Amino acid sequence: MLKRLRENKSAQGTLLASPTMLWMIGLLIIPLLLTLVVSFGQRSPDGDVIYSFSLDNYIRLFGYSTDCDNGQASCFDPLYLQILWRSLTLAFNTTVFVILLAYPLAYFIARAHPLRRNTFLFLVLIPLWTNFVIRVYAWMMLLRTQGVINLMLGWLAGLFNIPFTPLEMLYTPGAVLVGMVYEFLPFMILPIYTSLEKIDNSLYEAAADLGANGLKTFARVTLPLSMPGVVAGTILVFIPVMGTFIVSDILGGRQVILVGNLIQRQFLDARDPTFGSAASLILMILTLIVTYFYTRKFGFGEEIVVA
Repeated sequence: MLKRLRENKSAQGTLLASPTMLWMIGLLIIPLLLTLVVSFGQRSPDGDVIYSFSLDNYIRLFGYSTDCDNGQASCFDPLYLQILWRSLTLAFNTTVFVILLAYPLAYFIARAHPLRRNTFLFLVLIPLWTNFVIRVYAWMMLLRTQGVINLMLGWLAGLFNIPFTPLEMLYTPGAVLVGMVYEFLPFMILPIYTSLEKIDNSLYEAAADLGANGLKTFARVTLPLSMPGVVAGTILVFIPVMGTFIVSDILGGRQVILVGNLIQRQFLDARDPTFGSAASLILMILTLIVTYFYTRKFGFGEEIVVA
């Protein structure tokens, strides 16, 4: 039997993959199926799940409800659609800002002297050694009315005798965006750096020999060859931002509600796991759709051949 196993490559692959597959089935597939079943149920008065088949949770999520104050059979409330759109917009804006900030830094690190690269990468990774929530609370110290930023602006205004009113930066959508960009910046820097670091210097020399200036070399050589890192970083940033709720809870003051906040509150505050499960599945489907079309257009981190 052992001899047959050694000769059967397919059986070897199945045996090696079986622990991972069992882990995925037990901790991913089965919980997703349970979430799907619960999403079609109904909430009991005491917060338990009544297992039935109903589309009410999905209908409610898309703005329609049978519980209307004006006596109509159904009414439309775009609240949850606005939350979905706000989450999509924030994830898109965060990803764009992270790319704009991460690419120059990753390029600088990749082109630095080999002895300094490890130091720069170490500095990029240092924030990840600190607890996620602590880093978000640190931004509260910076953005609040009596925070570091307003104190510095007030000091500068005092030097030039300019009237200054502290800026209301905390508990705003802008504060949530800043927190998201800060938290997910390393996840964009590292994959872009990996792609840039692998580019052979002979390609730059060849471009220079052919008369290409710095801008054209970047557009025809550096950018195409670094796109796998940009694509990988985009996926690593966009998907977590769509589902996170800690940053918006702390820096948004529970006023900037995203899909992640909606799901959290349905499970913990409203005790409505059926609606929370429906929102979770819609979030997952929406994220998969965006990721699918993005990877169809730009690939999934494959190497790009320079024309």
